[in-house]
Amino acid sequence: MVSGKQLSRWRRNARQEANAAGIAPTEVDWLLQEVAGLDQLTLRLESFEEQGQIELKIPLPKLTQLWQQRLYERVPVQHLVGVTPWRNFSLRVSPDVFIPRPETEYLIELAVRATEAGSSQHLASGNWVDLGTGSGAIALGLAQAFPQATIHAVDSGTAALTMAQQNAENLGFSKRIQFYQGDWWEPFASLKGRVSGMVSNPPYIPTHLLPQLQPEVGHHEPHQALDGGSDGLDSIRYLVKTSPHYLSPGGVWLTEMMAGQAEAVTQLLQQEGSYAQVQIFPDLAGIDRFAMAYCS
Repeated sequence: MVSGKQLSRWRRNARQEANAAGIAPTEVDWLLQEVAGLDQLTLRLESFEEQGQIELKIPLPKLTQLWQQRLYERVPVQHLVGVTPWRNFSLRVSPDVFIPRPETEYLIELAVRATEAGSSQHLASGNWVDLGTGSGAIALGLAQAFPQATIHAVDSGTAALTMAQQNAENLGFSKRIQFYQGDWWEPFASLKGRVSGMVSNPPYIPTHLLPQLQPEVGHHEPHQALDGGSDGLDSIRYLVKTSPHYLSPGGVWLTEMMAGQAEAVTQLLQQEGSYAQVQIFPDLAGIDRFAMAYCS
């Protein structure tokens, strides 16, 4: 337990340290929301300062130690608290999984749009596959968006798969999502020609750019979720080539990609000869971030 005045002093100091370190001071409030159970409005108005006692999930010295890790080791704040918000979910995360980004949420909106515009009337109630599920974010988003669909999620990592399953259990989707361990399409031989949609956020950063990433990413995110090979397109190239064996006619192919890769991904899809209606969509910053096509 700490007094409101103690916690207010801690918050002010932490926000000053954040500014000095080039870290968004809003991360301090995110940390306090998780540790002290204070909401955004209470923190912004500092109305908690007059509270006599505030119960913390961890002692104040431990909170200070965590904040020092953020400042000096550049540990992502999501790893410090073990959770991250994504869509309307609170997802457990760890160094074993790539932290799902806000821009990736748009993949779910595009998947919904694809079912509304597609030639097949049964896309929304078929099999949807999340390749490289990590924390399970995309699979969970698909399960929520398509209540009549069967969602399949695969990851090669045991720890990542365990976390994805825990997130599904915590959010009430464990009966809606089937989890598999394996590489990409490997576990889905029985689904060949029967998949309504494939959604993926694959590794797409060129190997030579990895050392230039922010330390929060390069030092603390799983390498296998980042490295896309010499041009960043190894995984996307594989998904372009193999997915037509699994997608049903009119099935949706949808991935995230790196800024500057839109032209190359478009060419890969067009040259494969198994796709139609290739489209590129920007993220909220106006950067071409998503590629979508239909299996012909």
